[in-house]
Amino acid sequence: MSDAEWALVRDLLPVPGWLAGRGGRPEGYCHRQMIDAVRYLVDNGIKWRAMPSDFPPWPRVYAFFARWRDAGLVAELHDRLRGAVRDGEGREEEPSAGVVDSQSVKADATVTLASRGYDAGKKINGRKRHLFTDTLGLLLAVLVTPASTTDRDAARILLPRAKSRYGRLARVWADGGYTGHLADWTAQRLGLVLDVVRRSDDVTGFQVLPRRWVVERSFAWFLRSRRLVRDYERRTDSSEAVILWSMTILMSRRLAAQHHQHHHLVPVRAA
Repeated sequence: MSDAEWALVRDLLPVPGWLAGRGGRPEGYCHRQMIDAVRYLVDNGIKWRAMPSDFPPWPRVYAFFARWRDAGLVAELHDRLRGAVRDGEGREEEPSAGVVDSQSVKADATVTLASRGYDAGKKINGRKRHLFTDTLGLLLAVLVTPASTTDRDAARILLPRAKSRYGRLARVWADGGYTGHLADWTAQRLGLVLDVVRRSDDVTGFQVLPRRWVVERSFAWFLRSRRLVRDYERRTDSSEAVILWSMTILMSRRLAAQHHQHHHLVPVRAA
């Protein structure tokens, strides 16, 4: 992280238990070192054991990653950054609408048979990332499943989870994979309007679809993080954590750039 990024991220960090008087052992390395090491792994797609020597030892970095995953601290940091980005865009911190979609990715040999599957439509053996984003493309909820899981089945887990966290949520846009009884189910159970945005049958080739392009762009953002080009994680919750880390990189860079731009645009009074 640049100094400008760290200045913004530092104030949004979750307070560790030992510092808040909740017990636990004080950490031996500073947060910036650890966060930089995890971001390096996510951004460059290295193996844990290939952690460069100027970072803390890889077992310590992995322990930090696992602790932040299990305690929900990476999700906490991610949500605070998302709130800051939305605020910078002049939006309410909590969204009222979102877009849902999925992406199938190949799984590495480290991924067990129990947590992988075959997506017959995409002809991919691996896992599927189910994303729920706001209208800016920022992540609201993520679920990683075997690639054989249908979009509708995953939405029955993902959408209630999102609705319980974001009370203002009223409308969701989706693609043709979410048609069927799901629209009635979301209306009755969750009080959400599910809008399916379909492709036109008479158009061939690439077509930009209203609302749906937002979440497609979010998938493209992930693929800039080389650790996400395929799924390397043994556990699905680790995959979800890597996705959250990837989004924190994107958002902290965006906030730092906005902050820098704002300071350079401050008008200077004439003498």
